[in-house]
Amino acid sequence: MSSQKVAVVTGASQGIGAALVTAYRKLGYAVVANSRTITPADDPLVLTVPGDVAEAGVGTRIVEAGLESFGRIDTVVNNAGVFVAKPFTEYTDADYDHVAGVNLRGFFDLTRRAIAAMVEQGGGHIVTITTTFADHAFSSVPSALASLTKGGLNSVTKSLATEYAARGIRVNAVAPGVIRTPMHPEETHEFLAALHPVGRLGEIDEVVDAVTYLETAAFVTGEILHVDGGQQAGH
Repeated sequence: MSSQKVAVVTGASQGIGAALVTAYRKLGYAVVANSRTITPADDPLVLTVPGDVAEAGVGTRIVEAGLESFGRIDTVVNNAGVFVAKPFTEYTDADYDHVAGVNLRGFFDLTRRAIAAMVEQGGGHIVTITTTFADHAFSSVPSALASLTKGGLNSVTKSLATEYAARGIRVNAVAPGVIRTPMHPEETHEFLAALHPVGRLGEIDEVVDAVTYLETAAFVTGEILHVDGGQQAGH
């Protein structure tokens, strides 16, 4: 088996995902980068795999493309996610399918195949980007579908961490507050900043730093690391 470590990053074409690709390359990892419309990279150690993780089979295909190109999968960062804020009764069936597809099926399909590979190779690491809204909801930001899906991801992080700890696989999550990314229009920033006790939005590199900390933290598993300016502590 190759000694070149390999990380899979979903939602890799912009924002946190694109920054994670750069960060893992700096750590010396080859990267399997996925998003719906990702284009080929100049770097031979970045394999781009386009596809919508909400669709059955795409997560499996991403992992298998990485195994075929690089021979192993050491880390998966489940970064692809969608957030739709609406009053609960205004969510449509299409909203549910969209949010559950990306947030849950995407995680399930990809992580299931990756853990199977990690068991064979004797270890690995899963990190999932969730949201602090799953722990600390605000009446001013109705986010029931985020809580329903990302809350499940926080919970399964602990479940998988215990299930696979003896086989050398660590499973963690990073739960950000609101991060300054293309997802949030400029005119919403002042309102969103006020949700955090520290009074500002988070920055992409602060989430990336949390993921890279977890990457090297060999004694940390089952952790939901909040990068949220104190939001989950209270307001």
